[in-house]
Parts: sequence; C-alpha cells; structure tokens
Amino acid sequence: MTDLTPLLEQARAWAAEDPDEHTRAELEALVDAAERGEETDLADRFAGTLEFGTAGLRGALGAGPNRMNRVVVTRAAAGLAAYLEDTGHAGGSVVIGFDARHNSDVFARDTAEIMTGAGLKALVMPRTLPTPLLAYAIRELGCAAGVMVTASHNPPEDNGYKVYLGDGSQIVPPADVEIAERIAAVGPLADLPRGDAGKVVGEDIVDNYLDTVAGLAQDGPRDLSIVYTPLHGVGGTTVAQVLETAGFDAPHVVEQQEHPDPDFPTVSFPNPEEPGAMDLAMALAAEHRADLVVANDPDADRCAVAVPDAHGWRMLRGDEVGALLAHHLIDRGATGVFANSIVSSSLLGKMAAAAGQPHEETLTGFKWIGRVEGLAFGYEEALGYCCDPEHVRDKDGVSALLLVCELAAAAKAEGRGLPDILDDIAREHGLHATDQLSVRFEDLADIPATMERLRATPPSTLGGLAVERVEDLSEGSDLLPPTDGLRYTLVEGARVIVRPSGTEPKVKCYLEVVIPVGQEDVDAARISAAGRLDAIKGDLRGAAGL
Repeated sequence: MTDLTPLLEQARAWAAEDPDEHTRAELEALVDAAERGEETDLADRFAGTLEFGTAGLRGALGAGPNRMNRVVVTRAAAGLAAYLEDTGHAGGSVVIGFDARHNSDVFARDTAEIMTGAGLKALVMPRTLPTPLLAYAIRELGCAAGVMVTASHNPPEDNGYKVYLGDGSQIVPPADVEIAERIAAVGPLADLPRGDAGKVVGEDIVDNYLDTVAGLAQDGPRDLSIVYTPLHGVGGTTVAQVLETAGFDAPHVVEQQEHPDPDFPTVSFPNPEEPGAMDLAMALAAEHRADLVVANDPDADRCAVAVPDAHGWRMLRGDEVGALLAHHLIDRGATGVFANSIVSSSLLGKMAAAAGQPHEETLTGFKWIGRVEGLAFGYEEALGYCCDPEHVRDKDGVSALLLVCELAAAAKAEGRGLPDILDDIAREHGLHATDQLSVRFEDLADIPATMERLRATPPSTLGGLAVERVEDLSEGSDLLPPTDGLRYTLVEGARVIVRPSGTEPKVKCYLEVVIPVGQEDVDAARISAAGRLDAIKGDLRGAAGL
C-alpha cells in the first residue's frame, strides 16, 4: 500500500501558506478525505508544478502546485520581478491586464502587490480588456514587461498567466527558462515583500488603442450587415467602438454571448474553432440575412470569420482568413516581411513572392512571429493575425476583425464576397487546402509515446502520396530552433506536421495539399483536395496509432 504521509505533509504545508481561504479549504478537505481512505486527486495536484514556458502558465484552477491559484501566481510574479531586476530593469514598470475569467482580477492584484514590493512600478489596466490591448500598452507606456491574466480560449475551469517583455512580444527562450529558474528559487511566501496594488492606468490608453485600430481602415465602402459574438469574453465593447469609429453600422450581437461570463454557459469550449461554438452567431446571421459573421475568442486576440455559401453558412479556416488579410494588405501597398508559423499554409510565401516581398516561417506561436524583423503581417492558422506590428507585436483579433469587415464591404460593393476573393487567389497560386487532425489525451504520457512511435516508424506514403522527406524538428535547423515535432514533405506540394499542443493535452496534425487550378475549375479542385485530405488523415491515424 502506498504511504501517503509525504504527500499529506506536503499538502498541509501548502495549505498553511495559501492566502486564499477557498483553495485552502479545498485542500484541507482533500487531505481529510485521503486520510479516510477515499480516492482524491491530491497526487495529481502535487505531481510537479505548472510548467512556466511558452505561454507563461496555464492550467485548471484549484489548490496545489499543479494548478492555477494565488500561491502559484504569487511565486510566478516574484520570479518575474527577480528576473527583471537581474536583467537591468530594477525600478521599471510592469503593466498588468486581466480578462473576465474566475480569479483573473485577484491574480492581477497579487501580481501588482509583488511587483511594487520588489521596487517595480505596477500599472494595472482599468478593467477587463482584450489581450492585444495589454500588448499595445507595454510599448505605449514604455514598460519593462507586461502580464496578462487569461487562459484565452481554454475551458472555463482554467486560467493562465501570459508574460511579455518590453518589446511587446511574448517571452521566448532563454527568458522563459531564466524566469522559471527564479520562480523555483522563491522562498516562503511570508518572506516576500508586498507593496500596494499599483497605479490604475487611465482610460486614455484604451482610447488610444481604439483610435489606432480604427485608423487602420481606409476610406471606402461601409455597407455591410455584420453579426458579431465575443463568446462571453471581453471583446464586445472594444469591437463595437472600433467598428463605429471606422464608419460601420453597429453589428448584430449574439445576445446570449454578449457580456463577459467566466462560466461560458452557451458553449462546450469557448473557442470559435470548436464545433457548435458559432451556431448561435450563424443562426442570427441567417435571421438577419447578414453579409458576414465575425467572432473573437474570450480574450479577443483571435478572430473567426464565417461567410454565406450555397449550403448556409461556413466557417473560414484560419489559413483562408490569413490569405484574405495578406491579399488585402498587399493590395493596400504593405511592404516588409510576411510571416507565418510552420503549421500554417505555404500559400502566404507564394503570395509574398508574387508581390516582391520577403517571407519567413517561424515556430508555432506569436512569440516567434511577433519577433520577425521588419514584420508587415504575420499569422498562424489558429485564428491569430498580426496586422499592425508597429503597435501590437502579437495577435490581435480586433484589428483583424476590422480589416476583414473592410475587405468584405469592398467586395460587396462590387457584387462579390470573400469566397470569390479566395477563388481568385486559388486561380493565381493553386488551391491550398488545409485541415487538422487533433487528438485529446487523458493520459499525458501517451503524447510522447505517440511522437516516439512516429519517429521510430515514419510512414512512406500518406493518402496515396509518397513521403519525399521526413524532418525531426526537435533537431533544429539553420532557420528554426528545435521544437518537438515532425514534418513530412509529400509529393505535389503536400505536407504534414505533427506536434504536441503547447497549451492543451493534445497531439495536433496539420495537413496541406496543393491542387493546380484552371480558370473555371476551383470547385473541382476543392472536391479533389477534400478527398486527398481525408485519405491523408486516415493514413495518419493508422501510422500514429490514434
């Protein structure tokens, strides 16, 4: 029989240090239950600590080091403060934003008190606001770092802690490791000096951001019937103000999802990519015969788009929206580097080349895309777009939404829609069709096992297409730092990338096929592409044992 004594002692010590009466009581109840011989999740809560890495921290709310709570956040803040002091930013400013999730405001206050206690200036955003507004504020206010308390599009029981440095971009190695080392070195919470709750930033920072985003829209048609949903998140007011300032009529907003609600009652997952998440918006669009549906995820750093077609409404894939935004910006004369993540479509590179502009591929995540030198536009297939890197070096679902509306209004004025523009792009560059196979794991140990299985026995064909090249991305290259992933290059321009998710217990497979298109046969190319993608997906399941 397993001796629970060390675990129970660890849990009691944690509870004694926990300043939150709710998580303290939760932990004490679990200890009592374990002592009675009942099954609990105590072992999982103490099976390590939430890993501080690519997205800062993210995990389920609850007591213990392997959950999001005030102890974990306080230690993270102290580690960040020590890092800033050690890297020449003693006395500098840290701006702190928060969304409307459970405990986001509490975690923001703890962070502010730790920063001021460490001799830094804490600037706290005036209310729940989108993540891109926090990224904007870092540079606008000249801060040494920024913290956004959000779990983005994760389930309602989660929260997270995203860290930016003074350039307005999310942390990358080695900063993440160096901050993690300082978090691990933090002593007892009682020994940490705590100051006041910092200074609340004035509403003018919000106004400046709104004006900056609205200013991206040029003069042109504004006749567009829009349906919008913030998916119970914090984007609603911001989007409404930006659209109004840019000259658009107020959108029809999904009433059931209009106001921030940390329980996200109308969706299984508050992610516009998830099946069913956009159903209410599409129903409202059908009712009003709207021209366009746009949505943000709960912290409004992503933008989703749906368009009417012959069968009702369909969601555009992130790669399609990325191509539309690139097309729009190129048409407007944007110059500089066009960048996308390696798991996004290869189409952007061809569009940039045709426009005489440089193109770069980066690892997954805007912490990499946002750091591309000379960036003009960057995107990743997971609905993230950076359309104004001069002001926000991160994905921004508000500015992307505005530019999509501008493009749709211009197309409508010509009797066309966004699908027509996608057809034009396909005729010029070939149809680039993408899809994703995503598998959620209950046992996290199955994820590395799946990756090792694929490394040991790579497939020679997928979907009837020969695999020309297999790259183990964990080995790195001249162009990319090492990352856990595999890239298969297939004949005829097809490719597959397999990688563990950085934020969820999933293995994700990203598929792309390229079909040449004549002047009239875009629909035929789409049918052919769908068949190829399905065949690749089936073979991939078999090869990976998914």
